[in-house]
Amino acid sequence: MPTMQTIQVVVDPTLLKAADEAAKRENQNRSELVREALRRHLKWLDDLALEARDRAGFLAQPQGIHEYRPWEDVAAWPED
Repeated sequence: MPTMQTIQVVVDPTLLKAADEAAKRENQNRSELVREALRRHLKWLDDLALEARDRAGFLAQPQGIHEYRPWEDVAAWPED
């Protein structure tokens, strides 16, 4: 495991109390809770960036009707 680094984060008392309560519920210490929250947030940001990249790609080269029309009949609900 890489060497841990100490950082200083300023939070308001309400957030600190909520974090401490959450850490206690999860049987973690405050540092573990903050590390996990930061990991999840960074992954969420990465996912947003990938989604934006994909969206930009599809907008730059939209799908033509000839590409999706053949699949419409296959994907249609069967008649009852």
